[in-house]
Amino acid sequence: MKKNIIKLAGISLTGVFLAVSTQAFAQQPAANLSELLRNVEENRVVESQEAREREQRFQQQVNQQEQILEETRTRISEEEAENTRLEGVFDENRQRLADARAQLREVRANLNELLGTIQGVAGDFRSIFDNSLVSAQYPGRNEFLDSFIERVASDTEQVRVDEIERFWFYMQQELVESGRVVQYDDIVGLPSGEQENRTITRIGTFNSIADGDYLSYNGAVGHLQVLPRQPGADVVGRAQALESAQSGIYKVGIDPTGAQGGSLMANLINFPTPAEQVRQNSGVIGFTIIGVGVIAVLVALIRSFMLTLVAAKVNSQVKSDKANKNNPLGRVLLVAESNPNVDTETLELKLGEAILQETPALERFLTFIKIISAIAPLMGLLGTVTGMIQVFQQITVYGAGDPTIMAGGISMALMTTVLGITVAIPTILMHTWVKSKSDRIIHILEEQATGIIARKAEASINKAQG
Repeated sequence: MKKNIIKLAGISLTGVFLAVSTQAFAQQPAANLSELLRNVEENRVVESQEAREREQRFQQQVNQQEQILEETRTRISEEEAENTRLEGVFDENRQRLADARAQLREVRANLNELLGTIQGVAGDFRSIFDNSLVSAQYPGRNEFLDSFIERVASDTEQVRVDEIERFWFYMQQELVESGRVVQYDDIVGLPSGEQENRTITRIGTFNSIADGDYLSYNGAVGHLQVLPRQPGADVVGRAQALESAQSGIYKVGIDPTGAQGGSLMANLINFPTPAEQVRQNSGVIGFTIIGVGVIAVLVALIRSFMLTLVAAKVNSQVKSDKANKNNPLGRVLLVAESNPNVDTETLELKLGEAILQETPALERFLTFIKIISAIAPLMGLLGTVTGMIQVFQQITVYGAGDPTIMAGGISMALMTTVLGITVAIPTILMHTWVKSKSDRIIHILEEQATGIIARKAEASINKAQG
């Protein structure tokens, strides 16, 4: 029992020492308990030496950290002192600057009114130069004016006399160039986005022309641009004549508002033509009105031409003694000739019947033209109502804040009304014209028939008396 206890204690002690031993002792296991004790002692000695070395290194690090902390505190004190000194210098400089500004204001007191006037005039000319055609020929003026205005308005800088003289020169340059017609070469922007070098003819500050094309200028772009739409051929032709001229006086179209190279002209030529307005704003109803109007006019013209031919034949028949079947009057006269022995009342009825047979052919399509003249305004009113319904729907969806949203419906409403009236007026005139031709022929037929009956009645009376 005692041996087992000793053996168990030895095994436990061995396990403990093996758990805390180093890798070297693990690789070289002890042969007996005496050697194990010796190894433990040696290991304790080694660990004690390492502990002392670690303690020394820690103490050295503590000393270094205390030294660094002391140095940091010293630097903080120095920086605080420097900060205090700089704050004093800053306050001193701020006071000196305030004194210098006060002294400058006192010295410039007599110039403030003049500099304020110069600043206002320079600002006005800056807006003029921004889109002036002269700036397209002489760039760089805007940049000078920006720095000049900044110096005039500054409290710390003094504008120089040569800068004021240069500003005066630019003012005189704008005035002189506004009355000159000059030519120079420069870059021109095309509507396609490309650029090319052209010879530009500048007419004062009103318009610039290149190869017959009117140009516009925008300071943000920095060069002249061809207007996407040009004026009429007569205006362009005069511009080309001016470009090729060497001297003399020429008529040429200019825009009197043209600080931007003809803003009014650009707006006028960009305004849609009547044909474009009709195409853009007519809608289905508008084109229907145009279609029926064209048909009515064509029918009226054809009927007028036909009635003119018939009237010419009738007039020839009036002058002839022989009845001809190729005209209404001839056919009516043939009825009278084919019934020579009938009494007056019967002849009158037969002639009236013949005239009635000729009347539909003479009045053909007159009712159609009259209907078109009546329904065209009604169709225009229908388009007006449709357009206003569209406007109210757009107001319901988008609100009334943007007028451009409602412009389409309003344009359609007004355009269909205009088209309806435009179609109604000529169709009414055409109907009246054609009807007058038809009535004139019918009147001749009735007049000739009445003459025949009168002569027949006169002959019957003379025969009864004789």
